[in-house]
Formats: sequence, structure tokens, C-alpha cells
Amino acid sequence: MSRTRLRYFAAAASLLMLISMLAACGATSSAGSTSTKKFKVGLVTDIGGLNDRGFNHLADVGLEKAKTDLGIQGDVKESKSGDDYVPNLQGFASQGYDLVIAVGFLMAQSVGTVAANFPNTKFAIIDATPSDAKGNTLPETNVSSLLFKEQEAGALVGVIAGMYEKSGQDPKKSHNISAVGGIKIPPVDHYIAGYQWAAAMEDPAIKVQVGYSNDFADPAKCKAVANSQIAAGSDIVFQVAGGCGLGALQAAGEKGVWSIGVDTDQTSSDKSVIASAMKRVDTATFTAIQSVVNGTFKGGVTSFSLSNGGVDFAPGNVTLPADISAEVEKVRSGIKAGTLTVPDVVK
Repeated sequence: MSRTRLRYFAAAASLLMLISMLAACGATSSAGSTSTKKFKVGLVTDIGGLNDRGFNHLADVGLEKAKTDLGIQGDVKESKSGDDYVPNLQGFASQGYDLVIAVGFLMAQSVGTVAANFPNTKFAIIDATPSDAKGNTLPETNVSSLLFKEQEAGALVGVIAGMYEKSGQDPKKSHNISAVGGIKIPPVDHYIAGYQWAAAMEDPAIKVQVGYSNDFADPAKCKAVANSQIAAGSDIVFQVAGGCGLGALQAAGEKGVWSIGVDTDQTSSDKSVIASAMKRVDTATFTAIQSVVNGTFKGGVTSFSLSNGGVDFAPGNVTLPADISAEVEKVRSGIKAGTLTVPDVVK
């Protein structure tokens, strides 16, 4: 082979090697450009903490689902007192988190303050809208407010309580039931209002005692309120006080009366639980995170109700009689159809 042809083949081989190298670099660059962003989500609990077996726990369940299904980074800060709200929210915002979630009505003012200081950070708050020091709602476009029609879930368990008293399913049949609220705030009163309304609809002779512990964390305080109600004749105790309310369930079990749980299925919390009014905080939390990942996040109110599966009830440690189950479903259908309107104000 001539030297000329050898030089030709050498040049061609070099060119092919160069093309291969450029292609490899292009592939690497392309792969790098399609890498997905790791979204960071910070969750700030209310003072009840993750072990409240209620809405703080459920928010964390939603966060964990997002970590698994959406591949996000999710971190939690537990608030020990109201003084922790702003530092915890601000901590996540200042670290560049894509979404900061506040769990609970009591953080409304703190979210209003921090969201205004970090207008480029997205926030979500469960059970409230951002507010100022006077309680006025702030039009924060970077805050998604996740609200629930708790009164509809309260109504379903109220049907059960009312029919138990009217039908004699409760041996005492004293037409006397009660509710133990935590702090008197709208989400708590919504539950109780629905419970009162439905119980009275089923049993017009019924008396509904209502008391508040002014606490969401200490079971002893709710146990004391429940014991007082039971001493005054209550046959069924509905707890609407987060972790504090676990004490109310315990009081019912010790005194041999029925109880109703809140927010999540609390059947395992005490043998006395015949049902639980459920609020799908886990679903709301996941939905908010998903909106950020999908680029569909928007400020304003998102409402969760019976119609979209945001609230419901769970059966407890007894099998409901067929007539009670049928009545619950009848009331559920009426609420969803709009033929029954459940009040959200406690009488």
C-alpha cells in the first residue's frame, strides 16, 4: 500500500475517533440536561406533634407518600409551642425549600408574616388562611389554604350517636351525648356543629354537652372534661382535640360508655370507639406537594368535602346495625346532593 493511501486511512480513522468522542460528549450533555429537579418540602407541625394520632400525623403520612411517589426531599420541624411557628417556617423558607407546609389553624398569623417576607417561596397551610395580627385574611398569592368541611364528617358520626340513643343501642338510652373540643377554633367547632345537628335530627330529645380543654396536646386535660360530661350523663363522647382528645377516649373506655374519634381512624386508640370522623389531611398534603412538582401550584383556597373524598367517617370497634348504616348513607347522599346543608356553628 502506498504511503499516500496509508496517510488517507490514518486521517479517516482519526476523523471517525473524533466524531465518536463528540457524540459521547453530546450524549453526556443530553443526559445531564434531562435530569429531574429534587424538590424540597418542609413540614411544620402544630404543638400536638407527629404522635397526636390525628392531623399532624396525617400531614406527615402525606409527606411520606410524596417522598415515595414523587421523589421529593421531605423534612419535618415539630413545634413545641407557638413561639416556634415563625422560626420553623422561616428556617425552611430561608434554606430555599420549594414548598413550606404549616399544619394547623393556629399558624395562620405566622404564615401570613413569613409568606410576606418570602414572596418567592410557596406555602400551604392546613385549616386556615394566612392572616394578620388582627385575624384579617391576607391575599397572599404564594399561599395555598387547604380547608375542610369538617361539619360534614361530624354529621355522619352525629347520625350514629343520635340513632344509638333513640334506638336503644345504648343500654342507658339517656338521650345525652357530648363533645370534647380542644381550643375553640373554627375547625373544631365545625365538627361539633355537624355532630349536634345530625344527632338532634335523629333524636329530637337529645342533649349534647360541649366542653373545651383549651389544649391540643395534654390527654389529662381532655380526660378531665370527658369525665365531667360522663358524670353528667353522657353516653357517647366525641373527641375533637387532637392528641389531647386521646384522654377523652380513655375516659369513655374506663367509664363504660362509647366514644368517637377524630381526624383519622382511631379504632385502635380505645375499645370504646364506635366510629371516627375523618379528615383526609394526608390527601390534602400530598395534593399540595404534587401541585408544586407538576407546576400547577396556585394561591387561594382549596376545599375538601364529602363530595371530593376530603372528609368521611370510619367504623369502629362495633358493627353498626343495618338501620344505622342505612341512615348514615342516606344523610351522606343528601349532603353530597345539596339537599341537606350542615351548619358549621356550634349552638
